[in-house]
Amino acid sequence: MTTFQATADRVEIQALQAEFTDAAMMRDRARLAALFTADGVLRMPNVPIELTGPEQIRLGGEKLQEQWEFFVQNTHPGAIVIDGDTATGRAHMHEIARLRNGIQGLNYAIYHDRYRRTPDGWRFTERVYELRYLDTSPLAGSAPEQAAAPATQYTEPVSAERLERTADALAARGFGVEILADAEAARARVRELVAEKASVYTTASETLRLSGIDDDLNGDRYPRSVKPQVLTMDRESEADGIRHLLATPDVVIGSVAALTETGSLVVASGSGSQLPAYTGGAARAIWIVGAQKIAPDLPAALRRLEEHALPLETARTEAAYGVPSAVNQLMVFNAPTRFTQGIVLLLREAVGY
Repeated sequence: MTTFQATADRVEIQALQAEFTDAAMMRDRARLAALFTADGVLRMPNVPIELTGPEQIRLGGEKLQEQWEFFVQNTHPGAIVIDGDTATGRAHMHEIARLRNGIQGLNYAIYHDRYRRTPDGWRFTERVYELRYLDTSPLAGSAPEQAAAPATQYTEPVSAERLERTADALAARGFGVEILADAEAARARVRELVAEKASVYTTASETLRLSGIDDDLNGDRYPRSVKPQVLTMDRESEADGIRHLLATPDVVIGSVAALTETGSLVVASGSGSQLPAYTGGAARAIWIVGAQKIAPDLPAALRRLEEHALPLETARTEAAYGVPSAVNQLMVFNAPTRFTQGIVLLLREAVGY
């Protein structure tokens, strides 16, 4: 091997170590998992964790990061020994973290690595985490961005890459998923998905209202639409009839408070009226989701709900009904329910809140 090639390999392996830390800090578990070979292993004996293959590494990492309040990792390159298309090396770690269960502290550790050259460049075949020092004294600092999120964090559409990654995660969990250009495309697609003879229930949703879908499905074209029927019924004497109509439509359609890049839908409700249909009462559930609603993980999705969606919904309900909104029911869908087909129409634009 030439001196130039050895130097180039060393630089690429150090870049691989840095990419691992960057993906961990950015909570991009799919990118982190792609840094391993198909048979790659991530071992952390002190946790304890042993994950084999990119998919296990991605899913295991997502479970870990859901526990973080904040996490900071710094990597310092160590020795690297190259042997043709394989190599060994070390990376020295300094980390600060606080978990949502109150565990916190700082530590120093070493990753003992094995690498392999692939057509896509150097990849990890093994990372073994060795803890060298741990201090669990209370941390005096905080994560300022969690206390005051940027105004655009919850309103700007995510990138095309994140949108595609979210769609892949939804599909892997069993949801039907389509990426559409905008609300008008979603409106046209809903007309194709909902038969004119179907009983259809449109839940309270700014996304449906602003897109025109709510008006479409509650108009003359759909004589069995649930909402117009319920509005003519007495809430006390016909309560059972209302309950059955809301719980068992052919199709229920709405939106979500947030959608994680790992493929989980977060649905919040003040009345709970839409939940029976979503959880098995309807034959098909359709969610229209603007690209601004995508969050990296479940904790970020719940912050989006509390910090952004709930205040806006409260402003709407106070103007319309004189009462604030509330999250009285909260559901996280990690997969469709057994008897209800779940379809997510992901939009490339921001719609609703």
